[in-house]
Amino acid sequence: MLVPTTPRPEIEELNRLGEEIAELSAHIEVATARLLELVGEFDVRAGWAEAGAKSCAEWLSWRVGMDLGAAREHVRVARALPDLPRVRAAFARGELSYSKVRALTRVATPQTEERLLTASTAMPAAHVERLVRAWRQVDRNAENRQAAHRQKTRSLSVYQDADGMYIIHGRLTPEAGAVLRRALEACCDQMYAQARVNDPEGDPPSLEQRQADALGMLAEAALHHDLDPGAPGERYQIVVHVDAPVLADPDRPGQSVLEDGHHVSAETSRRLACDASRVVMRHHSDGRATEVGARTRTIPAALRRALQHRDRGCRFPGCGLRFTQGHHIQHWAAGGPTTLSNLVLLCRRHHRSVHEDGFQVQRLGDGEVEFLRPDGRMLPQAPVLPRVPADGGQHLRAANATAGVHAIDVLHPRAIGR
Repeated sequence: MLVPTTPRPEIEELNRLGEEIAELSAHIEVATARLLELVGEFDVRAGWAEAGAKSCAEWLSWRVGMDLGAAREHVRVARALPDLPRVRAAFARGELSYSKVRALTRVATPQTEERLLTASTAMPAAHVERLVRAWRQVDRNAENRQAAHRQKTRSLSVYQDADGMYIIHGRLTPEAGAVLRRALEACCDQMYAQARVNDPEGDPPSLEQRQADALGMLAEAALHHDLDPGAPGERYQIVVHVDAPVLADPDRPGQSVLEDGHHVSAETSRRLACDASRVVMRHHSDGRATEVGARTRTIPAALRRALQHRDRGCRFPGCGLRFTQGHHIQHWAAGGPTTLSNLVLLCRRHHRSVHEDGFQVQRLGDGEVEFLRPDGRMLPQAPVLPRVPADGGQHLRAANATAGVHAIDVLHPRAIGR
């Protein structure tokens, strides 16, 4: 039987193509290492906040068009690499692929990274994933012995101090704590934004401050879903008393207080009144209520359905969160109509950004909405990506050469099995 053979020139051409693929892939890994280094610095310095983004991952998704899940993983790896200098150095030399680095950063510590790195360098990426899973099984018996003790020592206390702030202290089991932490991370990523241009100190909020805001959103979401079927919703409502002139103009004098007597800003009251139940009360000069109107919704149910169908999530650039509030572009207390054209959906955090952080939203003539930074610059819905040279591969090689990494470095024998 005759077996067809590939001509020698074609074999050589295929080998050349294969080598070019391998070389360019190695250059891409080096560039990815540099990208994550930049992402890590950008994240630490909260550069994403300038655009009103809620997290570095959301900014990546908005600015470079990356899938949000992939963006979150990039940020996670970027945060882990500074504590793993050996893994980071091997990645920067092109000796480790991003797939391997992503797996290693899930389990590696400064004490274990050298052993993991040595074991994973000559492995395919799939084997590294199995190595990481096996590493997590180490000393499982000791973990089980701790479980009963953790269960017995769980606790949580919530109390109010003298100035009205709430103090929360507790110990949660690992599984409950992990759920809470993930929920806080998700809320921080999905709803937190802080424009540093409005911060007189120029400092981004701390992790603790972001988590405090996220916990408030979690509580609000829980109440929204009626945890107590015997007394749904109303039993747990937060009541704000605010004078009508204050709603119309936050610079006017008047009260703006929670039901327990603690003061909130006039702009906070305006934000809360954008989308809430309202009861109009008339008072005598001595403070006695003389007339109490029926409770009505600021945005009627039918209009809300139309609003949700049209906007399908928060309209702030790069957000899209489904848990939203209706925002009056011109506040109803200042004469703005409660109509579809004067409403836009915003998540809780971006609603705060528009009311209290200086961001602006306006309806254009074609019906689209436009968002502005506090300094008046427009926030595009989808930024244009930077232009790159036609021969991107050659440009990448040149950039790596400038950084001191050449093909002879990245095509290291230990890089086999990416």
